[in-house]
Amino acid sequence: MVYVIVEHIKGQIEDITFEMLGKAKTMGSGVTAVLLGDGVDTLTGQLGAADAVLLCQDPNLANFNPEAFCKTLASILNGKNDDIIMVGNTSMGMEIGPGLSAALGMPLISYVTDLSDTSVTSALYGGKMSVQSGVSGGYIASVMAGSFSADDGNISGSPGVETVSAPDLSNTKVRFTRLIEPEGGDVDITQHDVLVSVGRGIQNEDNLEVVQELADKLSAALSCSRPIVDNKWLSKSRQVGKSGLKVKPKVYIAVGISGAPEHIEGMKDAECIIAINTDENAPIFDYAHYGTTEDLFDVVPAICERL
Repeated sequence: MVYVIVEHIKGQIEDITFEMLGKAKTMGSGVTAVLLGDGVDTLTGQLGAADAVLLCQDPNLANFNPEAFCKTLASILNGKNDDIIMVGNTSMGMEIGPGLSAALGMPLISYVTDLSDTSVTSALYGGKMSVQSGVSGGYIASVMAGSFSADDGNISGSPGVETVSAPDLSNTKVRFTRLIEPEGGDVDITQHDVLVSVGRGIQNEDNLEVVQELADKLSAALSCSRPIVDNKWLSKSRQVGKSGLKVKPKVYIAVGISGAPEHIEGMKDAECIIAINTDENAPIFDYAHYGTTEDLFDVVPAICERL
């Protein structure tokens, strides 16, 4: 049996869940979705790719709490050590996976991009290296977002639902206080047909003018990868990726972006992806329709001049 831990926030199931469900269906071992929360029974109809749903509702699970979720999952999945458990390699999954591994005595394999009953493939060094591990028996797979098609697992249906009780969660040391969301920015990058996105290859903040000129000439919005936001060169509202925004523009120009899996998840559905990166082995080229390994400081001004 393959157990898929459902990830959701604010009443919406995250794409990583559908990716895992789609992959689990191909493994031929039966698929059970594990859904925790409070008042989330309405979400079961979106889990049609699963053969069954284990539903656990409790007021202490209304918001994500790593201690409460891990304790509940350990209770529900106790005795499933010969099965496969899939969690997202996300902020939520990375909190759950290690604790669940320790509680159940099961091996945890992180950064998973493919898996089967006998082997698991993991992406290391930002996706530049793949490692295949042989497995025997049950294990926990922390799956990288964007590894599988979300469409394959996004199926409506009426899987059998089994309601299970949560353990006593009244004495957890971790308490959910509030969800802090970023304020709206000066531009909504999700609404633009063309995005010029910049990464750490721009080297310093002053060089942003180079890509801003290209964006202006294309009537595009300027977006970025996480390192640019971490350096406070652009606002969080312009970040593309798992911890930023998901975009589907007609054209996405990635300037100096290596293509970490977290970033790829946010832009992989763009109709046309153009990459500019001097590293010919950069993962972004696995997704780009067009690309060049010439220096961005030569290419971008040349394009601007032609425009």
